[in-house]
Amino acid sequence: MASIISINLSDEKGTSKHPVDRAVIDDTGLVGDAHSGHWHRQISLLSQECIESFAKQHNQSYQPGNFAENLTTEGLALEMVGIRDILTIGQEVKLEITQIGKECHGGSCAVFKAVGRCVMPKEGLFTRVLRGGSIARGDPVQHQPKPLKIKIITLSDRASRGEYADRSGPAIEQHLTTHFAGTRFQLEFSRIILPDEATSLREALLAARTNNSDLVFTTGGTGIGPRDLTPDVVLPLLDKTVPGIMESIRFKYGQNLPSALLSRSVAGVMGTCLVYTLPGSVRAVSEYLAEILKTLPHSLLMLWGIDAHH
Repeated sequence: MASIISINLSDEKGTSKHPVDRAVIDDTGLVGDAHSGHWHRQISLLSQECIESFAKQHNQSYQPGNFAENLTTEGLALEMVGIRDILTIGQEVKLEITQIGKECHGGSCAVFKAVGRCVMPKEGLFTRVLRGGSIARGDPVQHQPKPLKIKIITLSDRASRGEYADRSGPAIEQHLTTHFAGTRFQLEFSRIILPDEATSLREALLAARTNNSDLVFTTGGTGIGPRDLTPDVVLPLLDKTVPGIMESIRFKYGQNLPSALLSRSVAGVMGTCLVYTLPGSVRAVSEYLAEILKTLPHSLLMLWGIDAHH
């Protein structure tokens, strides 16, 4: 079982930390540590396996805390941990992963000055406290993945009747899968096909909010036809709108294809969920996602209250 093999504290930032047998974690981090505070990098972690590998590569010897990590773990595959995953320490403490790696201190880092690089910028994990408590060296650590929950809703009378296969919904899933490949995000998809009816769409959106979906993409029903009602259903459910994304897309593609300006697609926040309404063609899905994906990771961090710049 994975465990904490060292708890490390320091009075100043940018310095090695000294080990202690026990510590208290409150809503700011490890009590008595210089890195505690009301921010998203309250407690840092590094695995003993990473330390030993780094030491072997550079023919050096390192002790827990030399890399300024708060918690040194053993038996936990930290390279598999993703943003927002939960780490439970002992029986009560819960930490949420908020950042993977960081900018190196360079010349002010003793490890960097000795060998020209450091392991924390790539292997270090940073967390914020969800639930505090007391911890001790040897406490077990449990990893609970938290996948990105994505709901894709296709609006089409004909596809809902089985008159033709839905191609836009699968296209959205494929684009997102490709975009997040190689990242620490794990994706969990659900797809449904609905007729162009306000009641069923509204129910599906409310269900997505209740089930804590992170992303909702709709496809279809964004034009000005008599059955195009997607934006009209979505807008009243949004707590915040993000108009710039769709305005930019309409302007970009409308210059060469004036009919693109007829799209009424919208984007916004519903509870803790990002919602994007896309047109109903595979081509439009590709064009819209090419722009949306440029801002999506940062949008998620903002929504989760994680400052991506520090």
